[in-house]
Amino acid sequence: MTLSRTNTSAATLTKNRTEGSIVPASGMCVTCVDGCIGMCEIGKSAFRGHEVLYPQPFGVITTASEKAYPVDYSHFNIMGTCVGAHGIPADSDKAIFPAVSLEVRFGHDEKLKFRYPWLIPGIGSTDIAKKNWDGIAVGSALAGTGLTIGENVVGMDPEARIEKGKVVDSPEMKRRVALYKNWQRDGFGAIIVQANVEDTRLGVQEWAIRELGVECVELKWGQGAKDIGGEVKIASLERAKLLHERGYIVMPDPTDPDVVRAFKRGAFKEFERHSRVGMVSEEAFARRIKELRKAGAKYIFLKTGAYRPADLARAIRFASRYKLDLLTVDGAGGGTGMSPWRMMNEWGVPAVELHSLLHRYATYLSGRRATLPALAVAGGFAFEDQIMKGLAMGAPFVKLVGMARAPIAAAMVGKTLGRAIDDQAVPVYVQRFGNNREEIFVTAADLKKELGADTFEKVPSGALGLYTYYERLAQGLRQFLAGSRKFDVSKVSREDLAALTPEAAQISGIPFIMDADQEAVKKILDS
Repeated sequence: MTLSRTNTSAATLTKNRTEGSIVPASGMCVTCVDGCIGMCEIGKSAFRGHEVLYPQPFGVITTASEKAYPVDYSHFNIMGTCVGAHGIPADSDKAIFPAVSLEVRFGHDEKLKFRYPWLIPGIGSTDIAKKNWDGIAVGSALAGTGLTIGENVVGMDPEARIEKGKVVDSPEMKRRVALYKNWQRDGFGAIIVQANVEDTRLGVQEWAIRELGVECVELKWGQGAKDIGGEVKIASLERAKLLHERGYIVMPDPTDPDVVRAFKRGAFKEFERHSRVGMVSEEAFARRIKELRKAGAKYIFLKTGAYRPADLARAIRFASRYKLDLLTVDGAGGGTGMSPWRMMNEWGVPAVELHSLLHRYATYLSGRRATLPALAVAGGFAFEDQIMKGLAMGAPFVKLVGMARAPIAAAMVGKTLGRAIDDQAVPVYVQRFGNNREEIFVTAADLKKELGADTFEKVPSGALGLYTYYERLAQGLRQFLAGSRKFDVSKVSREDLAALTPEAAQISGIPFIMDADQEAVKKILDS
């Protein structure tokens, strides 16, 4: 069974000439014909070379792996029961799904509170993030969930002022933080500022703590989409030169006269900006944690990617030893604004395997009486059933699920519908619900009542899209939890899952569905 699609993908705008007859190993057409113009990835690479490494077109898409991993979260089912209730009296008039509490509190010393058990774990300097930040930030704040400002935002800000190698102003970072904080309600949620190598050199987190009142910061070791630093495309020669001056890796060299001439005559249309890979050591990690606490950071997180098991062990041990508040673990295949396409499909530990190892390591450390941070898992989550499974797989240590592509999609759809409403061009499919925001967005009436009419009118349509999507997730998750008789999300356990295949059971330690409840079954039958 072939797990990967090779040589053709919508992500790289490529296809086979003989779509019905493909060599499984190479992805090539069974008959490769002299005279073909090069529709496949090999052919396109013959004239565009390294450009075909990346999903296209950059700036208006997000992408994720299309590899069919041997085991994924669909290989588990949620177990319900008709007996009892946890977190609420076992009374049919009280144990109703709207009564399920989804609130999460976590933190080593002082507690953060999220209205829902999820967060967006890192949206950085890509165009797709910048264009949709209004909806993402306002929607997240209104919903009371976490939002992470990802890497390179300051470095990519053309209006940022950098003096003696340190940031002293960044209008874009100010905008991103303010949009969230201005719409935050009742102390729920958090805006988090992430940093990679370049951000740390620029002093981004210290500046955000000091000047913007940011309380939560996150160190970034990596993500599930790739095992190199972040990258974006740059269509402006002047901007490419600016980023080169700021110390980024820019390819090709925008200061090379031959490169400049080639760009101006149209030989290529975009430069690539790449970040450096970090070099993790415990000594440097401990020093950085000390620096951030001295700078005034109230909460410190760590995000790591789909690296080998030893690196996952290193991440959870360091997070435990240095008393971090949250560790996010992102499985392979996760979404991104721009990562090398083959890398996104073919590297790293997939989500189920990585999260199973995470639970194993957390259990081991807990048994040694180590203090553990709250854990978050990420890697392709989009719906309430997947959120339930992610929380249950990692229980009792996993408190949150990280999502990025799905919330961005919801914000983009909300924004697009808002424009259609303004232009009086609502699509026929949507017109059956109405022609204005209050008719189309099902949460609009309640939100208008909560915020007041004047404030509601200022809510971006992208935020309405994200807020409404989150409302659906919340209600769906409450239904699953009620079916498992868990009326508080903190009551979720691994017993709420069963594996559908022996392989899924072996990897995860979750019982095969035919083996579940064996002791209870025997006790009932023998009674």
